[in-house]
Amino acid sequence: MDVAASYITSSDLRKHSTRDDAWISIDGAVYDVTEWLHRHPGGSLPLLTLAGRDATDAFLAFHPPSAALLLPRLSTNLRLRDHALSPASSDYRRLLSELSSAGLFERKGHTTVALLSVILPLLVLSVAGVVLSERASVHALSGALMGLAWIQSGWIGHDSGHYSVMRSPRVNRVVQILSGNVLAGISIGWWKWNHNAHHISCNSLDFDPDLQHLPFFVVSSSFFSSLTSRFYDRKLPFGSLARFLVSYQHWTFYPVMCFARLNLFAQSFLLLLSNRKVPHRALELLGLLFFWTWFPLLLSYLPSWPHRLLFVLVSFSVTGIQHVQFCLNHFSSKVYLGPPTGSDWVQIQTSGTLDVSCSSWMDWFHGGLQFQVEHHLFPRLPRCHLRSIAPLVKDLCQKHNLPYNSVSFWKANLLTIRTLRTAALQARDSSNPVPKNLLWEAVNTHG
Repeated sequence: MDVAASYITSSDLRKHSTRDDAWISIDGAVYDVTEWLHRHPGGSLPLLTLAGRDATDAFLAFHPPSAALLLPRLSTNLRLRDHALSPASSDYRRLLSELSSAGLFERKGHTTVALLSVILPLLVLSVAGVVLSERASVHALSGALMGLAWIQSGWIGHDSGHYSVMRSPRVNRVVQILSGNVLAGISIGWWKWNHNAHHISCNSLDFDPDLQHLPFFVVSSSFFSSLTSRFYDRKLPFGSLARFLVSYQHWTFYPVMCFARLNLFAQSFLLLLSNRKVPHRALELLGLLFFWTWFPLLLSYLPSWPHRLLFVLVSFSVTGIQHVQFCLNHFSSKVYLGPPTGSDWVQIQTSGTLDVSCSSWMDWFHGGLQFQVEHHLFPRLPRCHLRSIAPLVKDLCQKHNLPYNSVSFWKANLLTIRTLRTAALQARDSSNPVPKNLLWEAVNTHG
């Protein structure tokens, strides 16, 4: 094959973007990942989302340097004729290399051990309050402690979805199953499947599952046309019920977040009982079985159904704080339609995320999400280093005129509610989902 024949253009590459014919480009070289889709540890969806495009920055962000050893076997022996590197991507890769050379991706600190040492006393106190007391106030406090334990276990699950939180892969898997499936009733496999897609296509209305919450919430009027979710591979219908619920979403946001765990429970079982490939499916199902054994058993020790309902409501409501936190970083940020494009991957990650400014002593509360821009640019970086690299990321953004949004926790809540209110009023303008009366006029006028 002559030199001229070994090159293709970006438009040629875009023709290979299906499940049966998936090519990607990394640093100008073209790779055929069609047969690798079902074997990819991160699932097939990230590869399919980037198929037909440059995937260099995403590949570097999500993989250790050793992953490059797998690339030669996928090579097509082709290169992109019009491959170009933007100044922002060049500096991003340089910073990534510097962080790697400094060993920051391997130094995880003692974050997970510290969290486990906090979760255990919370669980013990919660169980003791249920078993040893008959008072409703103690049972409410026990529910709150259980909710706090679930929040901290959620941070472990989030971290372990991006990197090994323990040195041994086997111990890491045990910690994942214990903190997610057994303790919280949430499949770590579902979390990784969902969260990987979110990171790859951050704030894409049709590709990012973290923005697809119909019929309860929308962040853009684009959902009014019943978008097709590329994550769920189905249409997201915007009918009369959705229009009614969305019309009040800025009022219902916090109450619904109190019960968001119910959706996570359901999604976990839907994935594990589906025909999708799920690593360690049996172990995950066993972990969920443990949760749905010990949690109902604990509730049975409460003296009456009102006390059981109180415990569940309080524990779910406290955990709802974490579900709110997951929304604050993205709901009010820039959104777009379609898959991410490789040439502006850094810009998409920075424009679609929002940092929450806080003192270092509040880092335990935010679990690393307060440095969302940093986390999205360097998802494998242990969260104990996010604060230290924040000035470097801010300098990178300023140099290339990229957005670096950072506000207080309360301002983040305000921006989120403002976004929801804007979409709610747009939904009301499209039709009148309920008969007008004095209450409707008051809400419709003042939002």
